[in-house]
Amino acid sequence: MSLKILNRNAVISLLERNWFQANRVSSHCWYSTRKIGEVIQDVERIRNIGISAHIDSGKTTLTERLLFYTGRVAEMHEVRGKDQVGAKMDFMELERQRGITIQSAATYVMWKEHNINIIDTPGHVDFTVEVERALRVLDAAVLVLCAVGGVQSQTYTVNRQMRRYSVPCIAFINKLDRQGSNPNRVLHQLRSKLGHNAAFLNIPIGLEGNHQGIVDLIHEKALYFEEPQGLILREDEIPANLRAEAKDRRQEMIEIVANVDDDLGEIFLEERTPTAQQIQDAVRRTTLDRSFTPVLVGSALKNKGVQPLLDAVISYFPNPSEVSNVCLDNSEGIEKTKELTLDPTRSTEPAFVGLAFKLEAGKFGQLTYVRVYQGGIKKGDTIINTRTQKKTRVQRLVRMNADEMEDVPEVFAGDICALFGIDCSSGDTFVTKGNTHLSMESMFVAEPVISMSIKPIKKGDIDNFSKGIARFTKEDPTFRVQWDEESKETIASGMGELHLDIYAQRLEREFNAKCVLGKPKVAFRESLIASCNYDYLHKKQTGGQGQYARVIGSVEPMPVEDNTKLQFSNETVGTNVPKQFIPAVKSGFMKACEKGGLAGYKVTGIKFRLEDGANHAVDSSELAFQLATEAAMREVFEDGQWHILEPVMTVEINGPEEYRNDVLENITERHAIIQATDSNEGFFTIFCEVPLNEMFGYATELRSLTQGKGEFTMEYSRYCPALPETQDQLIQEYQEAHAAASAGGQQRKKKN
Repeated sequence: MSLKILNRNAVISLLERNWFQANRVSSHCWYSTRKIGEVIQDVERIRNIGISAHIDSGKTTLTERLLFYTGRVAEMHEVRGKDQVGAKMDFMELERQRGITIQSAATYVMWKEHNINIIDTPGHVDFTVEVERALRVLDAAVLVLCAVGGVQSQTYTVNRQMRRYSVPCIAFINKLDRQGSNPNRVLHQLRSKLGHNAAFLNIPIGLEGNHQGIVDLIHEKALYFEEPQGLILREDEIPANLRAEAKDRRQEMIEIVANVDDDLGEIFLEERTPTAQQIQDAVRRTTLDRSFTPVLVGSALKNKGVQPLLDAVISYFPNPSEVSNVCLDNSEGIEKTKELTLDPTRSTEPAFVGLAFKLEAGKFGQLTYVRVYQGGIKKGDTIINTRTQKKTRVQRLVRMNADEMEDVPEVFAGDICALFGIDCSSGDTFVTKGNTHLSMESMFVAEPVISMSIKPIKKGDIDNFSKGIARFTKEDPTFRVQWDEESKETIASGMGELHLDIYAQRLEREFNAKCVLGKPKVAFRESLIASCNYDYLHKKQTGGQGQYARVIGSVEPMPVEDNTKLQFSNETVGTNVPKQFIPAVKSGFMKACEKGGLAGYKVTGIKFRLEDGANHAVDSSELAFQLATEAAMREVFEDGQWHILEPVMTVEINGPEEYRNDVLENITERHAIIQATDSNEGFFTIFCEVPLNEMFGYATELRSLTQGKGEFTMEYSRYCPALPETQDQLIQEYQEAHAAASAGGQQRKKKN
C-alpha cells in the first residue's frame, strides 16, 4: 500500500479504512470530526490556549498546522506564500501584505474528542495589548521560541504577561530546520533568562537540513512525520546514535520534575523506575501550578512535531474547571473578591457571568468576543452590562474560526464565543438578572508612549475619518486620539510608529480616508521632585450666590515604580470640607494634572493629600472646590521643584559580527545604557536601554551601518528623568510656542 497520496480527502478516507496497523504506523487519533454549531458541554474536554511569542518565531505558521491536522482547513498556506493566499489566521489584508500578525484571531479545533479554543496573538511589541487581553481570558499558553533566535526582547514581555495572569505554559522550540538552530542553547536561555524550571519532553532527530523527527522521552520512542504533509506519524525505535542522549535527557527531566512534585519525588528517592503514566501525571500537576515548564521541539514549516504538541495541550493544560477565577462583588456596598463556580457535571450550574475581552467592528456591526466564566448563555437570553446596567437581548451567538462565523444555539462555562449587536467597551462584564453586583477584573493596559499628529488629506473625508477613529479607539485601548487646542491638531497616541502607521493605512483601506501623519512626539511626563505644601482660598462675590472654597494640604512625589500614576488621598477630619465636595476636589486635581507647568505635558507620579480646608454655608459648591483645587495646583506648579520624565525603551539589536563596533558606538551616542552583549554563529546581539526620544530614525541608520543586515526590536520599559539638555530644550520649545500663540491671539484681537 503506497502512502504517497496528494489528495487530502483521499488520505482521510484511507486512514479511516486501513489505518490500524499498530506494529508499523500509528495515527495518534489525529483526526476528529465535528459538526458546525455543535458545542461541547463536558467542561473537562475544553482547553483555552493562546499562541504567543516574539515576532517571526512562527506562531501563525504553527496555528495553520494545528488547523490542518485537526481538519479545520483542507490545505495549508504560508504567511508569505507564493500562492498569495496567506495563513488562515492572518485574514486582514494588511497582515497578508506585511507578513505580520496585527490583531489576535480566535478559532477552535477538535483533537481526540477535546475542544481546543485557540487565540493566535501578534508578536510585535506595538500590538502587545492583543496579547494582554488574550492571556486575560485564556487558561494556558504555548510559548513559541525560535531555535536560532531563542529568547528575544518580546519573549520577555510575553513571559511577564503570562506571569501576571498566572498562566501555565508549554514551550515549543520551533524552526529546527533553520541554519544555526540550537535547541539546547534555547533551553538554557529559558532557564537562565526567563527563570523557568524547564526540561525537554522530546528531543530532535537531526537539525537544520537533516531534521527528520523527534524522540518522545516519556514513552521512549522515535516519531517520524512522513508525507503527505506530515500527516503520517510513524513510530520506531530510538536511533542508535541518540540512545545515550535520550537516556540522559529522560533522567534529567525526571529529576527536575521530581524536585517540584512530591509523588514523583517519592518514587525517585526510593530509586524505583516511574511508569510513563506516572511521569505524565507529575508533568501535568507541575505544569498546572507553574513549577515546571515542559519543552517540546519541532518545525511547523516542515510539518514536524505539531501532533505531539496537540497531545501535550490535552495532557498537561487545565480544563476550565481546574482554573480559579475571581470577580469583584459589591453587593454589600464594599468591593470584595468572590470565586466563581464552575460545576464540571453541570448539574447545579449558577447564573451566567462573562467578560467582553475584545471588540471588532465588521460589516455587520460590532462583534464582541466573550469568555464565559460561569453559567451558560443561549440565543434569545437577556444579559446585563454591570458597568452601564443596560439590558441587551442576545440576537446572534457565534463561534469564530478566524474571520468565519459559525452560529451556535448556546455556549457553556469555560467556552469562548462572540455576540452581535452588543454595545459595550472592552473589559465590560455581562451577567443575567440577579448578578448585577458582580464584575470581572479588567486587564492591564499600558500607557501610550508615542504621539503623532494625524489628519485626512481631503477635507471631504472628515466624516469617514471620524468614524474610523471612533471605531479604532473603541477596539484598541492603547490607541488614543484627542484634539490639541494649542496646536489646533488631532493627536494620535500609541505604542510605536508601526502602531500608528497601521491605523493610518487602515483608515485609508477600510474608511477611504487617506491620512497624513506628522512628526512623532514622545509622551513626556512631568513630576515633582520634593514635597510642596498648598493653602488656597477661592472667594468670588458678584451678587447673588458667590463662590467660596478653601483647600489645605500637600503634594508629594510617589516612589519611582509608581511614577506614571496619580493618587488622591482625603485626610480631612471633621466637616471643614464636607464629604459631598471631596469628589470635586479630586476632579480639580485630575484636571490640573492634564497639563503641567514646565512644558505642558501630563503630570504623573504625585500624591495629592487634602488635609484641611474651609467652606461657606451658602457660597460653597462643587464648582468652587474644583476651581480652588485647580488654582492650588497652579501654585504648586510655580513653587515646587519639577522635572520632566521620558519613556525609556528596552532595545535588542542583532546583526553580523563585523559591524558590532560601529553599531555599539552609534547606539552609545544615542545615550544608550548597554546591559549585555552576546555572540552566536557570527552574529551579535546587544541588549540596552535607550530614551525613546533618541530612537527616531534609527531603523534607517542601522540599515546603512550594517548594509541592510541589521535589525532591532524595541519595547517600553519605564519612565525615567530626562537628560538635562533634553529638559531644557523641551521647556524652551514650550515657552516659544506659548509666546507665539499669545502673540497670534493679540493680533487677531486687534484685527477684530
